[in-house]
Amino acid sequence: MDWRAESGLPPDMPGTVLTIGTFDGVHRGHRLVLDRLAVRAREMGLRSVLVTFHPHPLDVVNPAAAPLLLTTAEEKSEVLVESRIDYAVVYPFTRTLASYDAAQFVDEVLLRRLGMRELLVGYDHGFGRGRSGDAEVLRELGRARGFEVTVVPPVAGRDGRPISSTSVRRAVAGGDLVRAADGLARPYSVSGVVIPGAGRGRGLGFRTINVAPPSPRKLLPPEGVYAVRVQSPTGSFGGMLNLGPRPTFGETTVTLEAHLFDAEGDWYGQRVRIDFVSKLRDVRRFADGAALAAQLRVDEQMARVTVGRMRAGL
Repeated sequence: MDWRAESGLPPDMPGTVLTIGTFDGVHRGHRLVLDRLAVRAREMGLRSVLVTFHPHPLDVVNPAAAPLLLTTAEEKSEVLVESRIDYAVVYPFTRTLASYDAAQFVDEVLLRRLGMRELLVGYDHGFGRGRSGDAEVLRELGRARGFEVTVVPPVAGRDGRPISSTSVRRAVAGGDLVRAADGLARPYSVSGVVIPGAGRGRGLGFRTINVAPPSPRKLLPPEGVYAVRVQSPTGSFGGMLNLGPRPTFGETTVTLEAHLFDAEGDWYGQRVRIDFVSKLRDVRRFADGAALAAQLRVDEQMARVTVGRMRAGL
């Protein structure tokens, strides 16, 4: 059977240059792979294709060890749109797929369904049952089946160590937003839909938007008040965000509540993206609303300066 009949890709494609992986975060190391994938596909007159999975493979094979995600499925798609690749193929990761060894996955998926002519992978790549499909195994399969394998070297962060999804997760979880942004080549962010709130911000003189909590699988920085930049349907705005409970009002539920600077209107039901710039302070309880409002005025001045420096590249 012609592979194009099963791929879902355009029927006039002569073949593909592929990469494969979870690509959580789409960090700088991933971007190097995608850049080289796009260049190589154009050199060969073929289409570049990223093969990725949902849910994260560990959610299926070992849920207890599954990491929190740097990017949800929607967030990863948004970042991938900015790359130069032609197509992204998202395979549902199931126990059946998890049972495939490297050779079976190459034969059944990459060759038979996707018409692979060349494969690019990161230096630490592994797929198939037990992650048996490392670079050397793939090269052996390529020699036997007639496809090339290129291994892309790591990208080093400011500390000189290879950037990885794991290293970025550690930075985010530890509140090191500078290191996280260095690994990602962009601020760490969270996306969600704007929902109605209790209206307390307006009463304090700080109108806010409340963002529905993302997937419980999404990794968030430590609780606190942050300087942020919010990407909305009507533009980009600086702001400040409370990530956590509202102890002054006796509320313990963790929320995402942002005050946008110099913004009018509302975005109920619309999706926004919150880019974390820096942490201003911890969440704490104030004696009353007036004391909280006084602190918010201080927070606003600090956040405006911080966001302004980011835009200026300082």
